[in-house]
Amino acid sequence: MTDESLMLCVKKNDLDKAAILYERYKKKLYQFFMYKNYNDQEKSEDCVQQVFYRVIKYRQSYTEGNNFRIWVYSIAKNIQYQDFKEQVKMDAAHASYQTDEAYTLVNDEHQAMLQALKLLPEQYREVLVMSRFLGMKYDEIAEINNCSVGVIKTRAFRAINSLREAYFKIA
Repeated sequence: MTDESLMLCVKKNDLDKAAILYERYKKKLYQFFMYKNYNDQEKSEDCVQQVFYRVIKYRQSYTEGNNFRIWVYSIAKNIQYQDFKEQVKMDAAHASYQTDEAYTLVNDEHQAMLQALKLLPEQYREVLVMSRFLGMKYDEIAEINNCSVGVIKTRAFRAINSLREAYFKIA
């Protein structure tokens, strides 16, 4: 069964089909949130659960014929945005206790790449995560972000250049 047909079953209150969708998407969504949450495993797992909670809660808002993948990543992006807003509030409250670790030199290449990714503007980081790490197509990313494919291609190009520069400053 396709994702779309499974979601239509979920919409018709066959909630067992949501488990199939969960199994298909949990790993990719987890990876999406891991990059968004800078390697916070617990927070990423919570966000994945929140996505599927909303898939079930708002199942009636799914429109037949729409791409399920785009719909579920739109939910994920909204959850990440809400989490980001909450984190900004928390950071502001604890600003005097925080240290800026963005330029910490790290020997491990993976950690250096994560540090470099943190330095990118959100819109660039998001395009890289979705296109390179999650394997999404530019047209899907454009639809999720309500912009043109050209804008996404430009962001991807600039993101790669910025990532390269940031990485070599750190590594």
